[in-house]
Amino acid sequence: MAVDDVRSGFRRSWSDLASVGRNTAGGYDRFAWTRTDHDLREWFAGEASDLGLDLTTDRVGNQWAWWGDPYAAGAAPAVVTGSHLDSVPSGGAFDGPLGVVSSLLAVRSLRASGHRPDRPMAVVNFVDEEGARFGVACAGSRILTGALSPERALALTDADGTTMADALAAAGRDPLALGSDPDLVGRIGAFVELHVEQGRALDDVHANVGVGSHIWPHGRWRIDVPGEANHAGTTALDDRRDAMLGFAAAVIAARRAAQSRGCVATVGKVRATPNGVNAIPSEVTGWLDARGESEAAVHQVVADVTEVMADFEATVQEESWTPTTAFDDALVRRLASRLGGIPVLGTGAGHDAGILAGAGVRAAMLFVRNPTGISHSPEEFAEEADCLAGVDALTRVLADLTGATP
Repeated sequence: MAVDDVRSGFRRSWSDLASVGRNTAGGYDRFAWTRTDHDLREWFAGEASDLGLDLTTDRVGNQWAWWGDPYAAGAAPAVVTGSHLDSVPSGGAFDGPLGVVSSLLAVRSLRASGHRPDRPMAVVNFVDEEGARFGVACAGSRILTGALSPERALALTDADGTTMADALAAAGRDPLALGSDPDLVGRIGAFVELHVEQGRALDDVHANVGVGSHIWPHGRWRIDVPGEANHAGTTALDDRRDAMLGFAAAVIAARRAAQSRGCVATVGKVRATPNGVNAIPSEVTGWLDARGESEAAVHQVVADVTEVMADFEATVQEESWTPTTAFDDALVRRLASRLGGIPVLGTGAGHDAGILAGAGVRAAMLFVRNPTGISHSPEEFAEEADCLAGVDALTRVLADLTGATP
């Protein structure tokens, strides 16, 4: 494909997705197994059909657009690319969709050039990567690889009390079909995920594309603080058992622990009961996200918070944990070499590529420059020229991994 064709294809896809799930603040609310998610899945299916790819859906609901049959007799291990289309609450346009759009464009470019892969290829749209609805990040890839059991996944609830089982049923899927697929995972010979950078490392070195080397250890913990409901106007301060005070202590403890341990920690989601302006909370639940270069340091942050919470009879329960994830060294070096020695960098953000790597799949990532470093926000941004450079890089990588150069 000519550069102008790639550019027009990128603009068309970006325009197709621009209004899907957009809220009045300009961000995106694209949550798993909702009507918006359905519309995004339909868009992906339409793109796969337009490219002449064979669309399949695994037991989790992840969508796979295949060029070649991975189950054919004698088929070599497949090369897979892709990302996700869901978002955090009021998220940005690029986190996830850039990787899916770029992957589809890369395949389109390869087909237009007459490329004939020597092994099956696929573009995958992983479901529920952000975990915004049910609280567990990368749920689609975790369930697929067996890192998250279907029993636990189906019991997860959203803010309205809807279980994942109920959400799947409402979306027309059989909850009992949910489960891992080791055969499918075993057929992936290499996975390359393109993603907007969630930081400014590439901009600092004036590079538009980089290769990911590893993902920091990270996890999510649920903090439940008990209290006693009572009247806000008639209950003396000394007589109160205010769950919000314990929760506030958790937030402060997380910040102090992160600073002292060289990590980052965030409490960005909270639920109060009964959630009334004039009612003392009987219970407050919050979610702690902690990350760092060292696994031991991250666990120490959580231990520090747990110690403080003991004074409030609160519980701290792990909901997800991903250790340090190193991408395949040989694949990382191959990508960097193929792309002319571009920067190699680690990241503090979790990705489906990390879950696959943890399951033994040869995986690596490409990052596209984010000039502001802002992500998980409506202000997330990448220049079109950098996005197109990412498509070009991914196209060359996929050509290299499947036996020819376009």
